[in-house]
Amino acid sequence: MKKEIGQTECCRMFDPAPWDGKILEWDSKNFVKDKVCTWMYMPLNFGRVIKKIMKTVEKAEANPLECMCLSDHTSKWNMDIYVEVDHVIPGTDNVMISGKFLSKVYEGDFKDTDKWCKDFEEYARSQSLKVSKWYMWYTTCPKCAKKFGKNYVVILGQVS
Repeated sequence: MKKEIGQTECCRMFDPAPWDGKILEWDSKNFVKDKVCTWMYMPLNFGRVIKKIMKTVEKAEANPLECMCLSDHTSKWNMDIYVEVDHVIPGTDNVMISGKFLSKVYEGDFKDTDKWCKDFEEYARSQSLKVSKWYMWYTTCPKCAKKFGKNYVVILGQVS
């Protein structure tokens, strides 16, 4: 992501209001997909992979719209990441995501992820929704979260 004039951090300040407790309808939302190695769900090469993706995005003059980077833990050893862009980028793994998504924002330390996930499941049930696919959106890098004083994480669940 290119920095805006006067911007000293690499991440944009996140506004949780448009994302907390919302139902989102996506119709072919475009993402670039890559893989991150994990150990017991902990990312090992996330920084290197995201830098590679962002370099490709910048070279293709694609815009990361919401600066959304979704994580999908497919196993204890792998995580797929999806960076939203405004157009298809040739030579990359482009993925279109469509569907109805429940969105809820959490704030705090990553050690609370299990607690957030349990809360999200209960929240979806309270809305009479069944989650079929989960994504985590870590809205800022650790350095920017520290600078902003908030570490927001959005859980997005594809629902029916």
